[in-house]
Amino acid sequence: MAKKPNSPRPRKKPAKRGKAKAASANFLPTKDQVLEFMATYQGVPGKREIARAFRIQGPQRVALKGLLRQMEEEGLLEKASNKKFTRVGELPPVGVIDIVDRDADGELVAKPANWTAETDPPTIVLAPAGHKDPGSFGIGDRVLARLNKAAEGFDYEARVIKKLGDGAKTVIGVLRSGPDKDWTLEPVDKRERNDYRIASSDVADAKPEDLVEAEVLSGRQYHQHAAKVIKSLGPLEGTHAISLIAVHEQGIPVDFDPAALAEAEAAKPANARGRTDLRDIPLITIDPADARDHDDAVWATPSEEQNNKGGFEVIVAIADVAGYVRPGSALDRDAEKRGNSAYFPDRVIPMLPERISNNLCSLVEGEDRPCIAVRMVFDKHGNKKSHEFMRAIMRSAAKLSYQQAQRAYDSLTSDVESDVPDALTQNVIVPLYQAYEAITRAQEKRAPLALDLPERKIEMGPDGHIAQIRDVERLDSMRLIEAFMISANVCAAETLESKKAPVVYRIHDAPSPEKLTALAEFLQTLDMSIPRGAVIKPGHLNRILESAADTETSDMVSEVVLRSMAQAEYNPENLGHFGLNLQRYAHFTSPIRRYADLLVHRSLIRALGLTPNVAKDGLTDDEEKNLAQIAEHISSTERRAMAAERASKDRYLAQFLSSRIGAEFEGRISGVTRFGLFVRLNETGADGLVLISSLNGDYYHHSESLHALIGERTGMMFRLGDDVTVRLEEVAPLKGGMRFEMIAGGRKADPSEQKHARKDRQNARSQAGGKHGRSTPSRRPKLPRSGKKKSSSRRK
Repeated sequence: MAKKPNSPRPRKKPAKRGKAKAASANFLPTKDQVLEFMATYQGVPGKREIARAFRIQGPQRVALKGLLRQMEEEGLLEKASNKKFTRVGELPPVGVIDIVDRDADGELVAKPANWTAETDPPTIVLAPAGHKDPGSFGIGDRVLARLNKAAEGFDYEARVIKKLGDGAKTVIGVLRSGPDKDWTLEPVDKRERNDYRIASSDVADAKPEDLVEAEVLSGRQYHQHAAKVIKSLGPLEGTHAISLIAVHEQGIPVDFDPAALAEAEAAKPANARGRTDLRDIPLITIDPADARDHDDAVWATPSEEQNNKGGFEVIVAIADVAGYVRPGSALDRDAEKRGNSAYFPDRVIPMLPERISNNLCSLVEGEDRPCIAVRMVFDKHGNKKSHEFMRAIMRSAAKLSYQQAQRAYDSLTSDVESDVPDALTQNVIVPLYQAYEAITRAQEKRAPLALDLPERKIEMGPDGHIAQIRDVERLDSMRLIEAFMISANVCAAETLESKKAPVVYRIHDAPSPEKLTALAEFLQTLDMSIPRGAVIKPGHLNRILESAADTETSDMVSEVVLRSMAQAEYNPENLGHFGLNLQRYAHFTSPIRRYADLLVHRSLIRALGLTPNVAKDGLTDDEEKNLAQIAEHISSTERRAMAAERASKDRYLAQFLSSRIGAEFEGRISGVTRFGLFVRLNETGADGLVLISSLNGDYYHHSESLHALIGERTGMMFRLGDDVTVRLEEVAPLKGGMRFEMIAGGRKADPSEQKHARKDRQNARSQAGGKHGRSTPSRRPKLPRSGKKKSSSRRK
């Protein structure tokens, strides 16, 4: 029996299944024969294996070497590691791959980690049978895998042997060219402290001052900080360059799959067949003035039920996205991949193509639109008595902005001018506000967390730069819509639970014991407290916020309470919603911009048998099976979008202030760390850093419990929430960073605060001593008694 070719013992016969011709004295295989042999060889052959297969000996080995070199030059073969050869476009039986995506069936898709050929890399799917622990690796991971030819759909099927770490690191930056045609990449990430060298052969088609995406090169053969350009994202001076940086940093998909766009264009407007007709009910949309899509409409009227005097009937109608975006379609795959829309000062990256999001699904004024509506009945105290869902057709009676709706209601009792017709105000807006007031009474009894933090809006000019930055006014019209949406979301969760149907809950866990301990220690420094040993409810924190209101510590307390909160996420397991103080909650009201809401719609359609097209539009068995993974994915895409939005605003604000270096600003300390203070400017909301080394006159320690930096000798304290005056010293618009110098602010810590600071220092030193086996007090510069420094020295 023939021995396998990877046996350590040499053989004179061809490798198993390798087809080769017996050699004559002058025999040399043709190129086709070599390629045919390699296609059937089990492994990666080198020159020795090829010579042995064709029984080439003596002087003919030199001729074979020349033949193989010629085939390599012609692009028929590729030199692999250890002097082995592979056919162009083929992969070895074991190789390193990067997991880059999921396909329509939820399977992980990968590409070769080091693909250098000019052809497209072969497609690889990870075999489900090889997933010993599906949660142990995912998109972005690099793995060692066994590779076999795939039966259909993909070129290769991979079975993971082990995880090697993250995939190849990519960096976004600006391409700069030097005087000697050397190229460098200036990263846009503020955490990147070094530029990258790029060889001329690795620039691709990018031009100087282009924003590019590059892959960081590693290994001994490369410079310590070297990279190669993957693709150019366009000139840095483009009007959308800043948001584009954030989009590519976070890996947010920009372009839709052509198949998804084709499905969107082919979609036809829905009709009323099989739907409840709500077109005679004057539902209206109330949104931000610059909203481009409208996915919710509302209506209210006094209840006509005999036993519900003073109560209200409310209808919340939501765009029926499920009728256009069906499970497994190209539109669905793109929507799931994005997870949500992402909003920037100058653009929106939508979850769905514009024909769906801004046209067919948007509840446009005066146009018939499909919707999934919930009719809710409330008593006079705002308690919900009943609700029912329906699949309907509606026609919006009006498109109002928050400001228009508020002016219309205020015009009834003041001299405010309104551009809303009187009939609409009396018949639609007034009942909405009356129902809202009732619901608010029940909400106050429920006592959700009452954090109402200020918000700023950046408005862009036509030149792609900031035109103005303004505070967002909190209007009752905004709170009205918020109250109705929360009620509808609760109804969705309750209905699906009652039907024992799958639910993607919006969960918000209670603060962790560690965070509650830190919060309690902080409040103790203000002579405030939270119950010890009790289960903390939002009402406990509301009382803290109320007692701090209208005091100089109000903003600081709100900030620390906010930081003690867990992060909300999506999960098929219900943990309740701490912030809203609700036992069950699911997002139902924004399916145009959130994939979680679309899943809830599909589950409602299947659970309630909502016609038409229950079978096509309802949640599938595969979706139900993979709900935990989908929920984890869309939680991560939400965090990704939030990070991109924050980074984009930071860069726009840095660019906006770059011409004002040297100017002084009033601000407030928004963060305290071991290396310095973050200060938020009152004028713009921009954040910048005051380095601890720039605080003169003392040696400053970080007090974690006080959220402050305190001078060891003088007792001078800079604390979270303190008002300060700073001077702008340095701006890095590309990275979105700013550095300030402290001009005025801070105060002397009182004895109690100094006691807390000493305790924090002792704890820090004892922890450091525990790590090293002995106490290791930090070194400090010697300062004169006046507090003035003798010379420049490093401070903590």
